[in-house]
Amino acid sequence: MKHWWKILGIFLMIYSIVAGIGIPLKPGIYDASPSKANTGEQFTMNAVGYLTQFDKTPDDLRAWLKVGNDFAIAANSIGVKNESTLNVSFQIPNNLPTKDRVVDASLIIDSKKNGYAIFPSAVFITNTTQQTSPEGWNNSIADMHEFKSMAFPYRNILQETIRNLFYHVPLWFGMMIIFLISAINSGRFLMTKNQKFDHKASAYASVGTLFGILGLVTGAIWAKHTWGAYWSWDIKQNMSAIAMLVYLAYFVLRNSFEESEQSARIGAVYNIFAFVTLPMLLFVIPRLTDSLHPGNGGNPGFGGEDLDNNMRMVFYPAIIGFTLFGAWMATILYRIEDVKQRIEDRAFYE
Repeated sequence: MKHWWKILGIFLMIYSIVAGIGIPLKPGIYDASPSKANTGEQFTMNAVGYLTQFDKTPDDLRAWLKVGNDFAIAANSIGVKNESTLNVSFQIPNNLPTKDRVVDASLIIDSKKNGYAIFPSAVFITNTTQQTSPEGWNNSIADMHEFKSMAFPYRNILQETIRNLFYHVPLWFGMMIIFLISAINSGRFLMTKNQKFDHKASAYASVGTLFGILGLVTGAIWAKHTWGAYWSWDIKQNMSAIAMLVYLAYFVLRNSFEESEQSARIGAVYNIFAFVTLPMLLFVIPRLTDSLHPGNGGNPGFGGEDLDNNMRMVFYPAIIGFTLFGAWMATILYRIEDVKQRIEDRAFYE
């Protein structure tokens, strides 16, 4: 079947949109307060869950405060207020397990119904006795329950916006692939002087630029939720915007010449140059300085719990779907330009 890849692209696009929006998140911990405690005190905190059902299995609830990778204390009492709210009490030992005066402890809550959930840096514990010992911090965390239903991981900062991973990131992946195809066609034009390759290069560059702009928009929406502003002048945002300006200049340059062959030749050279700058702007420079964006400036990228197997089942098909759909859009633009060229050629000879 000649158009199988178009059908596949549409199917994967629909699948990624429906699954990305429809599959729920795992239960998690939305908030925990107060956030400060001292050694040697009885400490009670209020934990607010997200999509939890604490009241369904109150006898199965367990909780810990975990410091680092090796030290934890278990809760000595857990009170259930409702399906999403708990009162969790801990007897903080008279000492801290490390030499730090203040440590941050993560709250872990586990139950058969909800699985386990982690709230990083839920409480900062101050050592008021200046004693350092692992005594009292030896409670092991074992036999954790997994949430049994199909769900995406709950991350405290991202919450429901974690679904944007299925749209923002695939747009950029698709953009890179489409820009590569555009650059290849520019190279083929320079070698053959065949006008159809220039038309293809322009069509793919148009779609790639569209994907890049949509990537900037979805990234700005994500930044508003996680960083507090649509545009934070982060190095990744700045370099991405510059990359789009580089490609917008490609279209300005093409339209600056009246003679089509000259426009195509200079545009092809510039298009190859524009693609060569992309890795530097999008990957190299952001890694050389501090950045809020995952995967740049020492900030870890998505992995592990952030991108679990359930998310991979949507994420990778979304990349393929967006890329194939973009290629289909480019072929339509190319055919339109090819028809225009044939009409102009026929009018010229008549």
